[in-house]
Formats: sequence, C-alpha cells, structure tokens
Amino acid sequence: MADPLTIGIDFTLGSRRLLSVPRRLASFAFTLEEVLAGTLPATPPSGPDGVRVLSAPTASLAAIVARFPGHVAGGRQDYRRHYIDMGQSFADYMAQFSGKTRSTLRRKAKKLSEETGGYHVSEHRTPADIEAFLAAALPLSAKTYQARLLNAGLPDGPEARAAMLAAAEADAMRAFLLHAGGRAVAYLALPVVGQTLVYAHLGYDPAHARLSPGTVLQMDALERLFAEHRYRWFDFTEGDGAHKALFGTDHAACSSLVLLRPTFANRALLGARAGFDASVMQAKALAQRSGALGRIRALLRA
Repeated sequence: MADPLTIGIDFTLGSRRLLSVPRRLASFAFTLEEVLAGTLPATPPSGPDGVRVLSAPTASLAAIVARFPGHVAGGRQDYRRHYIDMGQSFADYMAQFSGKTRSTLRRKAKKLSEETGGYHVSEHRTPADIEAFLAAALPLSAKTYQARLLNAGLPDGPEARAAMLAAAEADAMRAFLLHAGGRAVAYLALPVVGQTLVYAHLGYDPAHARLSPGTVLQMDALERLFAEHRYRWFDFTEGDGAHKALFGTDHAACSSLVLLRPTFANRALLGARAGFDASVMQAKALAQRSGALGRIRALLRA
C-alpha cells in the first residue's frame, strides 16, 4: 500500500491556483476498467488527514463514503470522464466525426505545416527513447500555463523519471513529440495500464497555441496507437474539457473529492473551500451572461 502523500486542497480561479493548503492523504483512485466494470478497488487505510478519492463512479459515492465512517466529505467535483473505445479500426474511429470536424482537423495540420515549414512526430517507447523525450519535453512543459499556474506540468523529479523509465522497460510507456521549426513544440505522455492508455500529460509551447499543436499531435499519436492493435481503451482521466470531449467516443459520470478526518481545522478548510467554490460559480454565471467569460479566462492564463 502506498504511503500517504502531501496533497494540496486547492483554491483555484479558472486556470490559476490562488491558494493550496497541504494535507497528508491516502489516495483511492479508480482505473477506467474499474469504472466501466462497476467494481470498487480495495480500500486503502485513511491517511493522517484523510483520503483523496479520484475518478470514482458518481453512482458509487455513497458506498465509498460509507467505507470511511467519521470522515467529512468536501471539494467534490463531478465531470464526464471521456474515453476512446479502441476496439475498432482507426478508419471506423474517424468515421464517428462529422465531415466538418474531419475537415477542421486536416486544416489544422496543414496550417501548422505551412506556417512552420513542415512538422514531424517522433515516438518514444524504450528507456533511451524516454530519456530523449524528457530532455525535450521538460523545458517545454515549464512554459505551459499548467506548470506555471497549477503546478501540473510534466513531473520533473527522480521518482517520476524512474517510474517512466521502469514503464518503458516493461513496454508500458508511449510518448510523442511534435517537432516544428527545428524544435519540439508539443508533447504527449501515455502510460499503459493493462489494456488502457492513460492520458497523463499533454502540453505545448504557448507561442504556437494558435496553430493547435496539441490537437495535431493527438491526432497523429492516435493513428499510430490504433495501428498497434494492442489497446482496448484510451482514458482521458479526471476532468472535462473541449479537447477530451472532441476526441472521446464515450464518457462515464465520475467524481473526485476528499474525505477528511473531522478536526476543527479540516472542517474549517472544507467550509472555506465550499464557500469559495460557490462564489466562483456565481461569478462565472455572471460573466457568462455578460459575454465576458472568454476574456476573463484568457487573462487568468496570462
């Protein structure tokens, strides 16, 4: 059983973290295969401050909470967990897109090629490949807003590197780099768990954002992965988003939350988080009605 981790209870506004309060939590995470099968994995013992529940089937939340009596639930997020059914051919997968969407995807690739003098995608599988991937992807990740504002870029530490190299040694790692203008401008890292490709990290150089390098890389990588005829699912993991909704073929209702021990400090923390989230939702609704939501999101990423 993994040791409890120091995990931040985050207060975020759009894509910007305003505050993070650390807690020592055990992790109770669900694979896509467990979600689709409707099974609950073995329950970990609670950490010093409680448990973080990740990507659990929303319908199973009552049963999960019941496994941790006396804990206080909070920070709940409900979302569609998008995934791709890879038990089909790439041609069949592409046929599920509308003609307009397929045309848009081709146009994005053509525009990227024309404006950068051509691009190519490199695939990385072996430990040596992954070392080369990290050498190019880590500096690129540091430029992304996920890394700058949310500390959610490609992990750069000895444990994360060792885990990726061990996965590569077991042929359980797929990584891709999109090169344009003589350098890497986008990366995609996909650990393999059972029959599932896990969408762990996607990032791109903000200077190339208008050329949609992440979309172009995703499309190229999927064509290669379908050609392996090895995988059953492509899991976009927790959280919703336009990119995941575009490429996913299906989705499952999932939720993430924390279950904290009922100390005064933990109750106060979850109460503050609930009040903050409610205020953000009200402000978002007001911005959406006024037509300012897009501009505010752009400012938060700056």
